[in-house]
Amino acid sequence: MFNLVAAGFIFGLMFLGIAQVLGRRLFNAPISGYIDFVELSMATFAFLGVAYCQRHGGHVRMEMLLKAAKGRTRWLLEVFGTLVAMLIVAVLAWYGYEHFLRAWQLGDSTIDAELPVWPSKLVVPIAFALLWLRLLVQLVGYVRLVLHPAAEPVAVPEILTVEKLAAKEIEESAEKR
Repeated sequence: MFNLVAAGFIFGLMFLGIAQVLGRRLFNAPISGYIDFVELSMATFAFLGVAYCQRHGGHVRMEMLLKAAKGRTRWLLEVFGTLVAMLIVAVLAWYGYEHFLRAWQLGDSTIDAELPVWPSKLVVPIAFALLWLRLLVQLVGYVRLVLHPAAEPVAVPEILTVEKLAAKEIEESAEKR
């Protein structure tokens, strides 16, 4: 759902950009506060899709060591990495919330159109809270694999070899046709 909201903001910003260009070129009337709208919407598509990306293993991570590890060792490394990520995300969510609260209490606004900035600052701790929950689901999946290394991985991103990644992309493109 959050990813869909982020996509909606991107789509809306695209139309706002078209209106800005047409208004400026055809009627010599640009949209007042256009830059402020763009700045405030950045948080939505920068942060709302982060948990979805994590679910699909789309984030950059160091897999060279993980690919070499097998069985329980690999899953223990994944548990450690997930715990570190959860700690970092929790700190970012906490300070993101404090930053939002400060903007809300002070009535912080953009310079040009004087739009309130607290809604876009609230997106950050909400998105990080969702990412933390996603990491918790992964942690449970990895702990399950530590206890039962031969089990099928569930709720964790896969590390694909080049061959498996190519086969998966071929399969996905064939399904779309």
